[in-house]
Amino acid sequence: MSRLLHVSASPRGARSESLALAGSFLQTYRELHPWHTVDTYDLWDGTLPDFGPAAAAAKTAVFSGAAPSGAEGEAWARAVATFERFDSYDRHLFSVPMWNAGIPYVLKQFIDVVSQPGLAFGFDPVTGYTGLLTGKKAALVLTSGVYGPGRPTSFGADFQAPYLRDWLQWAGVADVGEVHFRPTLATADPDAARTLAHAAARQLATTF
Repeated sequence: MSRLLHVSASPRGARSESLALAGSFLQTYRELHPWHTVDTYDLWDGTLPDFGPAAAAAKTAVFSGAAPSGAEGEAWARAVATFERFDSYDRHLFSVPMWNAGIPYVLKQFIDVVSQPGLAFGFDPVTGYTGLLTGKKAALVLTSGVYGPGRPTSFGADFQAPYLRDWLQWAGVADVGEVHFRPTLATADPDAARTLAHAAARQLATTF
């Protein structure tokens, strides 16, 4: 039985466009797969561990084949627990608003916490990285309020979608679907674009 984890990166609750789109996706997914487990990880709920000096030192120690101890060991244990929670699901839905051309810092923190050697990736000094999260599927629900494809550069750039695609590919997730809602402040009819985006989210859920 498949397990789906919705990783929510928006702090805006009912006002969030990305969360609303994720809701349409999840409603369809649940209707089609009522026996599947579906959970949500709200990255703003205070449970995400930090990734500071102790955690960085622990990662370096593991990279070199050592076992972190003390404060570093505790930081490593928190990172491993967060990864194991993430890895226990074979399907992941990410709802992500664009912040300053990129992703919210809490999602970057999550990525830094779970992207650990021997867990999310392997490394060989000759061949480089190998993603270890193979066999999983991911869906990206991506929104922005100013940037939009085809708009002048004065409306911003997109470091949101390319970053997430690259991270997932690097980690070994090859099956990635995307839904975009990018009406921008200059869109004449955002409601029409919103309707299309929700339809796309529901459609993506049917193949997920």
